[in-house]
Amino acid sequence: MKLPISDRLLACCNFVCRGDRVADIGCDHGYLGIHLLTNCIATHMIEADVAPGPLDSARRNAKKYGVESAMTFCLSDGVKDIPRDFDTLVCAGMGGDTMVHILSDAPWLKSSQYRLILQCQSKTPMLRRYLSENGWRITEEQVLKEGKFLYTVMEVYFEPDYPRLTVGEWYFPPALLENPSDKVPAYYRWVKKGIEITLSHQADGEKQAALDYLNALAADPNLNFLTEVDK
Repeated sequence: MKLPISDRLLACCNFVCRGDRVADIGCDHGYLGIHLLTNCIATHMIEADVAPGPLDSARRNAKKYGVESAMTFCLSDGVKDIPRDFDTLVCAGMGGDTMVHILSDAPWLKSSQYRLILQCQSKTPMLRRYLSENGWRITEEQVLKEGKFLYTVMEVYFEPDYPRLTVGEWYFPPALLENPSDKVPAYYRWVKKGIEITLSHQADGEKQAALDYLNALAADPNLNFLTEVDK
């Protein structure tokens, strides 16, 4: 029985380490957890959602795929009412502002005990800024494409002594350039175009700083693969 899981969620699953206990926040239909359990990647899942409907759907699907006994289901606003005995927390399909709210309400997550896997649907610079200014380090970030949209998935650890990101890096972080995939140039172009459109309508100091940073990257001879997309 094939699981109808999206490429976006599969990209998140690829960040999970074998043997992890995983908390899926905003679990919706539960497909991420089901995939991790049926492929013997996760050993236990915490399925959390703020609404009863999605949680009931996740429970039904877990029973259908025979993994219900390896899941704990929690009606919870973010992480407020979930057990804390897990290794990796996944938030996927939310806006950056929602993720900031969830993390702000959970200072106990600021621990080397936990690893975060975050897949942001919108306001990603806001999320990166919050993470950096609150002691989190993005150790890896990958670009994925679903339909006509580009997203990123990031792996995050709490490392309070790590240098903060610059304004430009909120929009295009160093982690994207450490192991760049073939989708990174398209993401670079997409981010740059969005900033240019905003600046064509109004002055914005933050976005101007980000554009200056992106142009500086394009001028770096070691980053030719980025400049080629504009030719």
